[in-house]
Amino acid sequence: MNNSQISVRSHELTRRFGKFTAVDAISIEVKHGEIFGFLGANGAGKTTMIRMLCGLLQPTSGEATVAGFDIYKQTEQIKRNIGYMSQKFSLYEDLTISENIEFYGGIYGLKKNRIIEQRDKLISQVGLQAYTNKFTRELPLGYKQRLALGCAMLHNPPIVFLDEPTSGVDPEARRAFWELIYKTAESGKIVFVTTHFMDEAEYCHRVSIMDQGQLIALDTPSALKKQTGEDTMQDVFVSLLKARRKSN
Repeated sequence: MNNSQISVRSHELTRRFGKFTAVDAISIEVKHGEIFGFLGANGAGKTTMIRMLCGLLQPTSGEATVAGFDIYKQTEQIKRNIGYMSQKFSLYEDLTISENIEFYGGIYGLKKNRIIEQRDKLISQVGLQAYTNKFTRELPLGYKQRLALGCAMLHNPPIVFLDEPTSGVDPEARRAFWELIYKTAESGKIVFVTTHFMDEAEYCHRVSIMDQGQLIALDTPSALKKQTGEDTMQDVFVSLLKARRKSN
């Protein structure tokens, strides 16, 4: 991979909580315009990995840079260059869509005219024109999800982290959300996605499969299917876990 294209790199990144190792020596490189998936069951270490890369959680050991910034020494610079959508939507239910966007614009330090410009652009991009003045609590979950993504991208960051973004929404809303993810990546941004939905791994350019804090596979979905001789990512996942359990 061309070093000039790499925007996120980790080397043996590790996080322990007491005697429990949540992330165990993970090394990855991710380039511009890539949709990179962390696939694994709940508790596999996906969220811990994302939080370390976002500068929200100090690693126990290892190294990493995000957008060229060191995750130990330059966390504030990292936060200014990423968008982060957590598992639980961090939206204010008693604010309208417009008010939520304006609030987050203020947090990101955008000027008033820039907030208005970005607000109108994002509302159109995520398809919420008809809901602009509705309170967030009145929106279906799928639309709250779109709004959360819009708020995460309000300051036009080069890297977007989405932690279990489609959890709890119906299949139609999931498909619509993935269309937004593709558009985001096509604009040149890196999109990190954690998911436990095996079918969503098919939508990623590359997938890292995690189990018990360790990286057990990393490649394109097609390469992983060829490697294991399986037809779906669900079967790939099961096959890799069986092989891992057997070897242990």
